[in-house]
Amino acid sequence: MLRYILKRFAIMAVTLWIIVTLTFVLMITIPGSPLNEERGTNEVVQANLEAHYNLDEPYYIQYLLYLKSIVTLDFGPSIKQPTETVNDLLSRGFPVSFELGMVTILVAVISGILLGILAALRHNGIIDYLAMSIAVLGISIPNFVLATIFIQSFAVYLGILPAATWASPRHMILPVVALATGPMAIIARLTRSTMIEVLTQDYIKMARAKGLSPWKIVVKHALKNSLMPVVTIMGTLLAGILTGTFVIEKIYAIPGMGKYFIESINQRDYPVIMGTTVFYSAFLIFTLFLVDIAYGILDPRIKMHKKGGE
Repeated sequence: MLRYILKRFAIMAVTLWIIVTLTFVLMITIPGSPLNEERGTNEVVQANLEAHYNLDEPYYIQYLLYLKSIVTLDFGPSIKQPTETVNDLLSRGFPVSFELGMVTILVAVISGILLGILAALRHNGIIDYLAMSIAVLGISIPNFVLATIFIQSFAVYLGILPAATWASPRHMILPVVALATGPMAIIARLTRSTMIEVLTQDYIKMARAKGLSPWKIVVKHALKNSLMPVVTIMGTLLAGILTGTFVIEKIYAIPGMGKYFIESINQRDYPVIMGTTVFYSAFLIFTLFLVDIAYGILDPRIKMHKKGGE
């Protein structure tokens, strides 16, 4: 286990370094400068600003300073918001994005598993067809389209839910549902197909022969094996949800990292772009690592080392 964890940490470090390097290369290859519109056309002020943000240094020096900022977790000041540092923006925006992402994951997992179980227990019945129809719609419609439909329907026409901001639990309903619908649909379909297969196993037939109720059979005997494929794709779903919050946050005017990230791209605010990219990349890589560990713990048949005792 220890060797596996150390190996995974090494892979994580290399992956993060590649992302960091690619992000830096993309930033320096984009034509122009983020300071082109600063302080008019005063060349002296322009030169001073470039020196302040180290943009007058050779690229390899900028790259080394960039790596140093990552190691020290100090991403420096924002170019477009000089009174704010990137760390300030992260500390203010990430908790909101994290809350949105975690609530979305909770809603998607619980609703997807319950929907999949219902569909499996009523296989080829009305509930099965209805559940899978909902799942197909959830997969087919992008979350940003759902978000606009929800705003138009529940906020504008019906007026029963707020259209934007992040001030109360009621404000969370529309963005969470819009963001959770796609992952919920994937989990529901996967749970259904796996549950149908598990319910045909001999130990399930034995449990039925003993007179156990269907829900007891599902909860005590079938659920764990049915959830293994769901755990397998949780890393991908987590990444999709946490990065998908950027678009949803912009639509619903949620003061999370999506607001700062999109604004930084439009304004070419290099420190914010690179700091946000590195922070989210590290977070997602570590999340995928935790999912891999959890999968190995839940399924003892999976060995976290190579054959031959390596």
